[in-house]
Amino acid sequence: MTTQLRPLARSEWDRWFGRLELAFGGVAQDPEERRLWEELTEPDRSIGVWDGDECVGTAGSFGFRLAVPGGGHVPAAGVTMVSVAATHRRRGILTSMMRSQLDGLRGRGEPLAVLTASEPEIYGRFGYGTATHQLTVEIDSSRVRVAVPPGAEDVRLRFVPPGDGAAACERIYRATTGSRPGAPARSPGWERLPLLDPPSGREGGSPLLCVLAERAGEAVGYVRFHNRPHWTAEGPAGSVLVRDVEAAEPAVYAALWRFLCGIDLTTSVRSRNRPVDDPLLHLVSDVRRCGVRVRDSLHLRPVEVGAALGARTYQVPLDVVLDVEDAFCPWNAGRWRLTGGPGGAACVRTGDAPDLALSVRELGAAYLGGVSLVSLAGAGRVRELRGGALGAASLAFGSAVAPWLPHGF
Repeated sequence: MTTQLRPLARSEWDRWFGRLELAFGGVAQDPEERRLWEELTEPDRSIGVWDGDECVGTAGSFGFRLAVPGGGHVPAAGVTMVSVAATHRRRGILTSMMRSQLDGLRGRGEPLAVLTASEPEIYGRFGYGTATHQLTVEIDSSRVRVAVPPGAEDVRLRFVPPGDGAAACERIYRATTGSRPGAPARSPGWERLPLLDPPSGREGGSPLLCVLAERAGEAVGYVRFHNRPHWTAEGPAGSVLVRDVEAAEPAVYAALWRFLCGIDLTTSVRSRNRPVDDPLLHLVSDVRRCGVRVRDSLHLRPVEVGAALGARTYQVPLDVVLDVEDAFCPWNAGRWRLTGGPGGAACVRTGDAPDLALSVRELGAAYLGGVSLVSLAGAGRVRELRGGALGAASLAFGSAVAPWLPHGF
């Protein structure tokens, strides 16, 4: 059986996306959601594998600028919509799409590729490492209280229609989250993503609700959520499903969480995606009753090692020679001298003796500062070849705040 890999034509999008839906369970997305993804899809960045007239493989990417340690933004490909038909598994289709895609990204001059994985074990063989994690919390709000610092009583909270509050929420998002490592800068069109409200995404809850936090008439925080009523023989036991919550200052952030945990007729508050260093963990009265779980989130791969490592800054001065293994993208393999610090960095080829040995997958995991090289060495995935090099490099690669992917793509 012969298959053909080719760029996606706009006229093929419906069949292409329908194949993706089938691969992920066969449930069609809500028309509004489907329409947004069609508008955001970049055909020249998308590929399909065809068996005759049947699409049997899909893959695409979005052109992002990703926040990195130091506050800069680096061009990155947001790999997405990857699927292989169940009838065509284990025939090398995924590998062929990853090969074509990474070659294309290199040609575009994009030094990073990032993705979220339906199954985390899939993409390691293509050089992707887990670079960010996310918290899921389920607060027993009938027993947990939220402490608020001084200033919270000056905050006014009010409900607004989500569309009416969108501009203020987007401004706060950019100011509070847009510079955190791992966050993609939202290009035009992406501001519509957090406003999508298909019934299938409400988990039995209300249509999307939005509360703005204001001080002196200015919006300084927001929360978007669903309220899911539930009654038992003992009384009300509703739940609050938090979509996103951001604030410009600690007192406002605490006030929003206190509001969420005090909504009438509810006994739990759940959020599926918060950063692992979320201040919420220090505001709650009993973290044991908050159902905290951690899972992988953003997977990252340097497409061009030299350009990627030279595009971010480092916490302390650094001069280290890395011996990099990269079987899938051999242009990255070999020795690289990385020098830099808080003011910038450079990474160039070298023939000098290596200080650390690792694969491109470990570089991807450590790149945003949320996974330490010391931790990876403890798992046998980084080898120290010069005494003291590991600790110094691990400190330099770190980030003052945990990297975080605030939304999918």
